[in-house]
Amino acid sequence: MKKVIFLALFSISISAIAQSKYLTKTGQLNFEASVPSFEEVAAKNNAVTAILNTENGEFAALALVKGFRFKNALMEEHFNENYAESDKYPKATFKGKVDDLDFDDLSNEGSNTSIDGSLTFHGVTKQVEGIPLTLKKEDEKIIISGNFKVLASDFEIKIQKIVANKLSNEVDINFRFELVKK
Repeated sequence: MKKVIFLALFSISISAIAQSKYLTKTGQLNFEASVPSFEEVAAKNNAVTAILNTENGEFAALALVKGFRFKNALMEEHFNENYAESDKYPKATFKGKVDDLDFDDLSNEGSNTSIDGSLTFHGVTKQVEGIPLTLKKEDEKIIISGNFKVLASDFEIKIQKIVANKLSNEVDINFRFELVKK
């Protein structure tokens, strides 16, 4: 009898915990490091996994580096081999916490807030603070979107001199995640 009560309470507590987590495996992460007057250097990844805990605001995202797609296949190859070294560093991750937001009060109009956390790319982890976010609730989904900038040099990415004037050290990153209750 004690085992039955324990299992019932355990199941209830697990389902209560699960209610506060939202997940996607189809998040969108884009970046651009273009320089005016030269070929666009931009990529998209539409298979980013992300999870949000609405109880405490913790957020995490994981992107496979080889999942970034460029318009030019040769550029994609150079990105993976020469810059991201994706065989050696196959994942990019972000772990952070959404600043002061009551997830129960989210609306479809959206709420603006920010997130602080750590971004790991190319084997280097950097703290990033104050990334602006827009969060909204549509039906049973929470949609998170935003953008921020990083420097390639902060992640020990060396831009070869031959392309230094065609590739920006400043990288614009934008993201959109449609998270559903787990």
